[in-house]
Amino acid sequence: MVLEKLNYLAECITQDLIQYLMEDYNITMEMAMDIVYHSKIFEQLYDFETHLYYESSSYVYEYLKEEIKKSL
Repeated sequence: MVLEKLNYLAECITQDLIQYLMEDYNITMEMAMDIVYHSKIFEQLYDFETHLYYESSSYVYEYLKEEIKKSL
């Protein structure tokens, strides 16, 4: 039951990250999904020892944007 709740929290943030990328970078959903699913932030979000799932979507998004900047 607890794992289901943690997965739900992480999934909600993941959906928000995809939406934010689509809006901010004017990209398709497929492109945004590819970016999110291949990011270190995504790995950390589902590593429940990090407790990143407790943070707001906008907070996690700031880290994702930093990761994207560093990869360019």
